[in-house]
Amino acid sequence: MVRAPQRSPIGSHIPVGGGLAKRGLSYADSVGAETVQVFVSNPRGWAPAPGNPAQDEAFRAGCAERGIPAFVHAPYLINLGSPTPATLENSVRAIEHSLTRGRAIGAAGVVVHAGSAVTAGERDVALKRMREHLLPVLDATAGPRLLIEPTAGGGQALAGRVEDLADYFAALDHHPRLGVCLDTCHAFAAGHDLTAPGGVRAVLRALTKAVGRGRLGLVHANDSKDPAGSGRDRHAMIGAGMIGTGPFGELLASPAVRGVPVLVETPPDGAAADIAVLKRLRG
Repeated sequence: MVRAPQRSPIGSHIPVGGGLAKRGLSYADSVGAETVQVFVSNPRGWAPAPGNPAQDEAFRAGCAERGIPAFVHAPYLINLGSPTPATLENSVRAIEHSLTRGRAIGAAGVVVHAGSAVTAGERDVALKRMREHLLPVLDATAGPRLLIEPTAGGGQALAGRVEDLADYFAALDHHPRLGVCLDTCHAFAAGHDLTAPGGVRAVLRALTKAVGRGRLGLVHANDSKDPAGSGRDRHAMIGAGMIGTGPFGELLASPAVRGVPVLVETPPDGAAADIAVLKRLRG
């Protein structure tokens, strides 16, 4: 018997103010999400949120009942390439907290931005710094995979273009818990022209070459308000930006993405429309 290829679940980042399960799951149902991403603390601050055990268990059970893979997005401030000791210390704590909370809610992965060297010409030094602080966390903790998300390419990025992930993963000894979250807006802004003929295939080939097969754990499907190579991370709704709908259809049809969760990060009032577009393209 020939099995049908596994489809990628499609969903969105969901709001959880008012309760991880109470608000988050009802929102996921309302927009037709087949996968979800949440913040478990203030994304723009360092203070860890303790969570609510009852809500955690209800969320875990609700996702399992629906067959919805869940992901945690770590705070934006994290930067393990920073030369500032306080930033490094806070970044380690934030990653540990995100992984612990991710395990508590049954998340499949924790997304963290790749970070920056901050100072020009110090990428190699920053990668060593990142290794020194992150490798012990990966060795000492259990639970979700840590999904490294390449950034839009500006500000001395440690990983903007996907090729940069080769050095990043090598610095961490290709740790088995490492994976990748590919953001289409970030990739486009970093110079991967997804609209060019073969552009989607090219970036996926480059990703596999950089980190190996099986490392792609999540896709953030976001259109871009700015042109390729802009270095600006400004999301647009699918089809309303400079990428357009075509490349997203190519992405969903790629064997490299088959079965990998795909979610949008558009504002809450636009998520249902974006999910519907991606499901149509997937179909």
